[in-house]
Amino acid sequence: MSPAARHNPRVRRVYDAPEPDDGARVLVDRLWPRGLSKEAAELDDWPKALTPSPELRRWYHATDEGDAAFAEFRERYLAELAEPEQSDALDALREKVASGPVTLLTASKHPERSHAAVLVERLH
Repeated sequence: MSPAARHNPRVRRVYDAPEPDDGARVLVDRLWPRGLSKEAAELDDWPKALTPSPELRRWYHATDEGDAAFAEFRERYLAELAEPEQSDALDALREKVASGPVTLLTASKHPERSHAAVLVERLH
């Protein structure tokens, strides 16, 4: 499929109710979201290989330095995504995006400054 025909993935909070145009619903968090049943999440996939490492996730959540912290997190996460297992999982997600709408789901309160936003960037 040509890049022009590729669908653009979107990011939503996993706690938001599913919508008809979500397409494939992919949880991109390593940990299961608190207080959410698997039935309510209505997931199609949960590729844990695409999630930040526990060390990187803990570091980012402990750091509260705004844009500078996100910029460093982004660079470190991109390095993790370049590793073979993560790269293969990213390729599989690209194929899913190429075949139809995909919604990346995260429990993050600020999805625009989370690993989900970095994933969308890498999928383009």
